[in-house]
Amino acid sequence: MDLRLRDTVVLVTGASRGLGAEIALALAGEGAHVVATARSKESLDDVAARGGGRVSVIEADMRDEASVAGLADEVVARHGRIDGLVNNAGIAPAGRFVDQDPAIWKDAMAVNVIAPMLLAQAAGRHMIAQGGGRIVNVASTTGVRGKPYLVGYSTSKGAVVRLTEALAAEWAAKNVQVNCVAPGAFRTDAQRAVLESPDLLERRVAKIPAGRMADPAELVPLACLLLSPLSSFTTGAIFVVDGGESGKL
Repeated sequence: MDLRLRDTVVLVTGASRGLGAEIALALAGEGAHVVATARSKESLDDVAARGGGRVSVIEADMRDEASVAGLADEVVARHGRIDGLVNNAGIAPAGRFVDQDPAIWKDAMAVNVIAPMLLAQAAGRHMIAQGGGRIVNVASTTGVRGKPYLVGYSTSKGAVVRLTEALAAEWAAKNVQVNCVAPGAFRTDAQRAVLESPDLLERRVAKIPAGRMADPAELVPLACLLLSPLSSFTTGAIFVVDGGESGKL
């Protein structure tokens, strides 16, 4: 199926590894012009090298509000437009809630909520002016169902879910679709501690009805579809991709 992504322009955050890198490379494979951003220039350059000349990079820290707010303008300066935005960058501080310093929460909110808000706002202005666009926010199953020892992360990803729904309702008439994917347990660097411990891995997999963790490539087709004109009537949706984990009693 042709997703009609050729020569569209998409900004992907957190694109130096994991889900972000896989999404960026898949979009490039569909013929899109991808601007990949993250803190690690070296890792971004590795992704760009695999992107067939269709991936350019911008080094940026999602904690730097001024830098984040200017990313969409930089994309438009390079390519003349911005058709898609993937808000993928995120951090997941873990620990006992009663012991957590408020600074940890502020950091999580800065990266997981404020940065996507600023990016959506800046990109949205261009999308509305050009007649449309698509935004995909990457949340988490912990934003749909709370998880102990990840209270700050769960709270921030819950905010991403509400941001998605509210923006979708506000911008539907402007032909800007806003959707959210909520991944469960994927085999990425963020899960390294689990993947490297047979005991932890066994216990984690036991909670998943599908009986395994997912490969990052298993999220890519959905993300690409949501960035495609083919999904122009889909907005405000939250797609949980977790092997059935959050659906069980």
